[in-house]
Amino acid sequence: MRLDFFPSRTLTLYLARLFVTRVLAVLVMLVLVLQMLDLLGESGNILSYPGNGEAELWHYVSLRMPQLIARFLPYSALLATIITLATLNQHSEVIAMKSAGMSAHQVLAPLILAAAVVACVSFAFNERVVTRATATLDAWKDMEYGPIPQDSGIRRNVYFADGTDVLTAERLIGSMENTVMEEVTFYRRDEGRMIREQLRSPRATYANPGWRLESPTRFVVQTAQTQKLEPIVVAEDLTPAQVEISGVNPDAMNIIELRRSIDLLDGAGRRTEELEGKWWHKFSGPLSAVLMPLLGAVAAFGLARSGQLFVRAVIGMALGFAYFVVDNAALAMGNFGTYPPLLAAWAPFLLFFLVGETVLVRTEE
Repeated sequence: MRLDFFPSRTLTLYLARLFVTRVLAVLVMLVLVLQMLDLLGESGNILSYPGNGEAELWHYVSLRMPQLIARFLPYSALLATIITLATLNQHSEVIAMKSAGMSAHQVLAPLILAAAVVACVSFAFNERVVTRATATLDAWKDMEYGPIPQDSGIRRNVYFADGTDVLTAERLIGSMENTVMEEVTFYRRDEGRMIREQLRSPRATYANPGWRLESPTRFVVQTAQTQKLEPIVVAEDLTPAQVEISGVNPDAMNIIELRRSIDLLDGAGRRTEELEGKWWHKFSGPLSAVLMPLLGAVAAFGLARSGQLFVRAVIGMALGFAYFVVDNAALAMGNFGTYPPLLAAWAPFLLFFLVGETVLVRTEE
């Protein structure tokens, strides 16, 4: 097996161009079809908010499409690999390259190089576009597709414990000292965790320390009496930092923000295995595109006239989809704490790299 993986500049550019154009074509086809199906299912919820119309539907598409692109780019790389290699095989171009002395690895090298570029673009796209679109779309959904307040970062149905007492809010807007809670309920409980009284307020802000309830209404359980109160401070031991780390959405954060949140949670003694697995997967996920030429390589070799080209293409597709199944299963196992986060994110990649290399070397080299 020769170690010169790019013996011809012309051939390298030719194969890379074929692969990239097919990746884009397959990606466009998948995203358009899935976007139409997704919009059909969500358009009723969007239009149910008074005043929403066609502009809001297009706005939803602009926010949802980056998520679809990020999710299905590796699938597109797999299908593009099989289409490219099967076409080259069918036209006897693979035979011509091998007759010129090229090894199987040399035939695949331009595709792997192009896939590495696709993976880098995918990583940058995820960090700069997908995370922001996800954060905006989640905030819009939280407002039931109504206007989003200027201070974004909305979270819904949050829950905080302050000793035996409990503070809940339907919406949480802002961060740190600028955090605002809306539709707040504070439950005072005795040592037996039985509710003694309930305080309701339309809004709560940080009072340093504690949280100031505006226009609260108190309900005493024992007497069943309701009383209007002046603004009152509750949950004095609950800090903005604890509120900040109460709800972390890894899909809406870039690697720097997510790493900071993980450190805060870890410092507070909270469980972080799931978030750490998602952090590592932000690297291994886009890099999965590099595996696709290797897993789909079986479609490139073998005589097309033998009648087994379709079978080889199916085997390549099965290997590729098996990777995605194992990858999702490993992440789920990591979330339950069965696997360490690093292993959950990278083990499927390394496993299928070895599988692809083994199949390629034993059958073609």
